[in-house]
Amino acid sequence: MHRRRHDLLKVLEHPAIPLHTNASENDLRSFVIKRKISGGTMSHDGRAARDTMLGLMKTCRKLGLSFYHYLGNRLGYEDGNNAIPPLARLVAARA
Repeated sequence: MHRRRHDLLKVLEHPAIPLHTNASENDLRSFVIKRKISGGTMSHDGRAARDTMLGLMKTCRKLGLSFYHYLGNRLGYEDGNNAIPPLARLVAARA
């Protein structure tokens, strides 16, 4: 521990960063429950699609956006005058 003390004490330089991963685990909780009920996905493509949609949904929720409005905007179902910027830009602006 003495040898790695500089790495271990980085938390003192960034006190806003939580010391636990509870928020990340809570984000996945709804998926784990659904997976247990449905028995999971049948293919690798299905898993990739599910994980992508879950990530988008959780990111939209954290940014205060409607996931369905975001998805509709990306698929061209929403009016172009109300375009939602890319999530990466919104996340960077929030940080």
